[in-house]
Amino acid sequence: MRRALPVAVVVALLMPAGAFAHASLIRESPAFKERLASAPREVLLRFDQSVTTFPNSVEVLTPDGKNLVTSVRGVPEKRAIVAHLPVLPRGPYTVRWHAMSNDGHVVSGVFTFGVRVPAPLVTDAVGAQGPTRTEHLVRWAYFLALALVVGGIGFRLLIVRGPLGPRAERRFYWVTGIGAVAVLEAGIAAFLLRAEDALQLPFGDFLYGDLSPLSGGTRFGAAFITMELGFAAVAALLYLAWLTDRHAFLWPAFVLGLVFASGLSLSGHSAADAGHSWLSELADWVHLSAATLWVGGLVQLAAVVWPAAPELRRTAFLRFSRLATVLVALLLVAGTYLSILRLPQVRDLWTTGYGHVLLVKLSLVAIALAWGAVHHFVAVPRIQREGVLGVLSRSMVGESAVAMAVLLAAAVLVDSKPPAQPVPRAPVAAQTAPR
Repeated sequence: MRRALPVAVVVALLMPAGAFAHASLIRESPAFKERLASAPREVLLRFDQSVTTFPNSVEVLTPDGKNLVTSVRGVPEKRAIVAHLPVLPRGPYTVRWHAMSNDGHVVSGVFTFGVRVPAPLVTDAVGAQGPTRTEHLVRWAYFLALALVVGGIGFRLLIVRGPLGPRAERRFYWVTGIGAVAVLEAGIAAFLLRAEDALQLPFGDFLYGDLSPLSGGTRFGAAFITMELGFAAVAALLYLAWLTDRHAFLWPAFVLGLVFASGLSLSGHSAADAGHSWLSELADWVHLSAATLWVGGLVQLAAVVWPAAPELRRTAFLRFSRLATVLVALLLVAGTYLSILRLPQVRDLWTTGYGHVLLVKLSLVAIALAWGAVHHFVAVPRIQREGVLGVLSRSMVGESAVAMAVLLAAAVLVDSKPPAQPVPRAPVAAQTAPR
């Protein structure tokens, strides 16, 4: 079976993929994210093949959703569409376009520009709704998958260390393998959902949308591409470790997983919001990495060691308890710093949506900490003294469930907008009495 799978993969890779024949946008004027010193009188879209123009093929929208285009015409000899404009006032603008390719498919896209102001991000284009509940669930699935693969590999290398029995080894590769595949799939789903929201298209038409403004023009898009490539390498190393029975491949997989997980920190609030710095990005990465190792370790204890390696239960639990203490400390320090940074005022905790989600997360973390404290101060001494492990399996499942709920709250928090930082007041010039 191990030998047949690589052959199937190679055959799948060698099979020719169907080429898309729809038109692609090759140039736009004004350019995407361009800040113009003067107002343009037209929007020009040029394609790599002729397209059929509709009366509303191009819309230039103000922040309140008003379309300012006066007329649209096709220029077949230049494979272009031209939209005429009145004199635009100072401000940001969203361009939404669609046209029909020669193959009959409707291609669409969106980009932004600014007249004497910076252009907004394409994810903030007029009409985009922002993160939805589906996106929150996908983000949660992504965090959980990270914990399964990176935290699972970390548990195998740092806690178990030595050889596992065949049954436990098989379970380990099943759990981490599911995590590796889920990271790639959830990453794709998160990108498509964000792109679908920006393009504002039904999924059938969205397949022919121009995704380049999102993939190449935002931190989110750049992080998506980098992390997909990185975790494809992690999955390959994990597969090689399983195929060859050489655990040496797990070390580079673990290191790469931690490194590429930083893409979430480099594309989120810690890297984009006011007050961000390398320190906020580092704190966010430490926070994420500690949570990943903690949750992944709990799952490995409950799903691999306890049912399939009973001889390792005592040793693995005691070692993980010591590591979990360090991880929880890192979680608290990094999380406290980020909370102070993102909440300018204490009352933001109960007066803003971001604060409400943070309170839920803090409550769940408190429950998880209390659970862990019972393990550390009650269960560990009893195990060391008497070797009793009876009720720990159900307790670890419960702690794992709470930890996954923490990840769900974190997923909602990542997609939520922190409250705006207060604008510093200009210093008042001192007044002097007239002489």
